[in-house]
Amino acid sequence: MKILLVEDELKVVATLKMGFEEEGYEVDVAYDGKIGQHLALSNSYDVIILDVGLPYLNGYELCTLIRRRDATVPILMLTALGTTDNKVEAFQLGADDYVVKPFAFRELLARVQALARRATRASPAELVAADLELNPQTKVVRRAGQLINLTAREFALLELLLLHKNEVLSRPLIAEKVWTLNFDTGTNVVDVYINYLRNKIDKPFDYPLIQTVIGMGYVLRDEPGA
Repeated sequence: MKILLVEDELKVVATLKMGFEEEGYEVDVAYDGKIGQHLALSNSYDVIILDVGLPYLNGYELCTLIRRRDATVPILMLTALGTTDNKVEAFQLGADDYVVKPFAFRELLARVQALARRATRASPAELVAADLELNPQTKVVRRAGQLINLTAREFALLELLLLHKNEVLSRPLIAEKVWTLNFDTGTNVVDVYINYLRNKIDKPFDYPLIQTVIGMGYVLRDEPGA
């Protein structure tokens, strides 16, 4: 599970990062609202934890910006502001949970895990674009009703493209999400696997779904010419 922690208190960051990583979670950290905005809108997270009193953009403003782009990612507000009005404002802006400092890490961990489980249950049973269908649970892929056999890495790549259909994904982003590695401009692994996918889900059919956007990356379109 991947968490974005947007918090400007160094001691809190150190404690939470260590605690979550000991539980096996990956944690990205932003120390102000602007960096938090960039990370939240550029990456996919299972849970986002926001302080309220952040430099540049406060937690309420950042929550609003995130919700304009992503209606489903779980957001937990973690703050010293504990009045009812504070909590109501956060929930009205789209927060899913609210924890007041000081807090026990075990409780925060339990709340984060609950948010992640809830989001997983709410995820779509099937991802669809045009006549292409992918079932994340059964790992079955079909196009025009025809079963398509994919390797685990090809499946992960196609799932990423479908989750972000009609969005252009850069090679560095694809490499990070599918291979969990920093993108090396000297390697063409992303291009190679895109070609593998095209050979299986595009070339045997009437029109291609995966398109190259020169200088930017790749996109899976929901329909031809979109």
